[in-house]
Amino acid sequence: MDPDAFYEVVHSRRDVRSGFLPDAPVDDAVLRRVLAAAHAAPSVGFSQPWDFLVIRDRGVRQRVHAHVTAARLAYAGSLPGARAVAFRDLKIEAILDASLNIAVTCDPTRGGGHTLGRQTQPRMAPYSTVLAVQNLWLAARAEGLGVGWVSFGDEREVAALLDLPPRLELVAYLCVGPVAAFAAEPELATAGWAHRRPLGWAVHHDRYGQRGLPGEESMDLLAETVGAITAPDAQARAAATERLDRMTKPRGSLGQVEDVAVTLSGIAGTCPPPVPEPAAVAVFAADHGVHAQGVSPWPQEVTAQMVGNFLAGGAVVNAFARRLGAEVCIVDVGVAGSIEGSGAATGLLPRRIAPGTADMTAGPALTREQAQAAVEVGIETARDLVAAGNRCLVTGDMGIANTTAAAALICAFTGTTPDAATGRGTGIDDAMLAHKTAVVAAALERHEPDPRDPIGVLAAFGGLEHAALAGLVLGGAALRVPVLLDGVNAGAAALVAGAFAPTAVGYCVAGHRSAEPGHAFALAHLGLEPLLDLGMRLGEGTGALLALPVLQAAVQALLDVATFDAAGVADKDETA
Repeated sequence: MDPDAFYEVVHSRRDVRSGFLPDAPVDDAVLRRVLAAAHAAPSVGFSQPWDFLVIRDRGVRQRVHAHVTAARLAYAGSLPGARAVAFRDLKIEAILDASLNIAVTCDPTRGGGHTLGRQTQPRMAPYSTVLAVQNLWLAARAEGLGVGWVSFGDEREVAALLDLPPRLELVAYLCVGPVAAFAAEPELATAGWAHRRPLGWAVHHDRYGQRGLPGEESMDLLAETVGAITAPDAQARAAATERLDRMTKPRGSLGQVEDVAVTLSGIAGTCPPPVPEPAAVAVFAADHGVHAQGVSPWPQEVTAQMVGNFLAGGAVVNAFARRLGAEVCIVDVGVAGSIEGSGAATGLLPRRIAPGTADMTAGPALTREQAQAAVEVGIETARDLVAAGNRCLVTGDMGIANTTAAAALICAFTGTTPDAATGRGTGIDDAMLAHKTAVVAAALERHEPDPRDPIGVLAAFGGLEHAALAGLVLGGAALRVPVLLDGVNAGAAALVAGAFAPTAVGYCVAGHRSAEPGHAFALAHLGLEPLLDLGMRLGEGTGALLALPVLQAAVQALLDVATFDAAGVADKDETA
């Protein structure tokens, strides 16, 4: 066997949706070789649970195509607006275009009741069948045939359309045939829908989370991410400034919108930059042990209840995101209570490091290990959202008593006093505000935080959502994606991120100024000017989402507005 040839086949395999040659038949001898390769796949207990239904009949294919088209429309209706627009232009199947279709089925009863390995692992039958699908796919590529996996449609309904016996599971419905050419990259990647995760993100040794490629030392995710962050591109910033000055408008007339356009160009390293959509707001949720000190009138159970509300689509962040076409991603990084409807189908990311923090007035809120793990949750979330095709990350948070921890973080990094940085949070009275301020002061006195040690500061005060938000900023910066900051909790987290990597702040845009007083100190320390000031203090990512259209419009102006010379409009400087 030629290893190079094998790896060439593996790396050039594509899920083909476009470019089939419908009038070019598949030679029977070639098809036999491809099916023989599929049939040579390994199977648990040598059960060989697969069968292959070769479909050439146009009528059958038209019925399947009609069902898949209806499923596609239903899926499109479930997408956030920006994703729906992108999805509209994707070709997702070639049922009628390809020379033939192949349905790969699984018979979970084959081999009888004592098949080796299946008693304790009942899903081994479909898992084995997937290996046959992969063999078929690779063999087809070696023969110069394209294969596309149709993943839309109800499995039972398609099985009925194919008149399959009820015991059979439909594992894969494949479009197969000659193609004009194979794309250099997967079609979904070239369309910007998703991107391949680097191998280094996916390899772990001995325990999950201990990352590193074979032959290399174990990688520290936080250290690697910080090391990957470089300053925004100065040339792209200069090019954006120069283009803005040549656009058909008075120089500087767009005010802060022009600053945003320059910032986004520097982040992307090109002018004009891509429009920051799709966007995803990552809402990190966690609880706080300092709640026991009576710093909030709300019971701690509200954190879990609000996460359930987010998942049901009933919160303000959901309403704003629907209007703006953004995705809402809910991450449980440290909720103390159980979350209703927290199954996998809800969209919740279960990344809980601990059931909330400890009371920061009695001792450290977190261990250093917990603090770093929470930061890495944020980094991983950023990576996953960007790999999924998002071009803007929006910070969101939920956690009863989290403004107490935020005030302590802001004081630790900026030197602001608790009297100045502590606010009313969810709406406390004067007496509770005085008590909350005293709690922040006591925690600062107890821990004497060193702002040069961001993990130590996070460990002292928490919270888990602040650590994860800091990781989101770092992850976005390492991937050169803008991070749109929300209110006081995001500001506190950005201070943490800036302590890890000062250049990471260059990838942040302050969406709004929170009514919480500490936020103004955080933004001033970061050198960020907020886009909006609406007196908001809800959190969740709501203020940042309202600023998202400003970012998108700033880039659209760079893309669409004519320059003086292109439009034939006289520039005042040229006529003076």
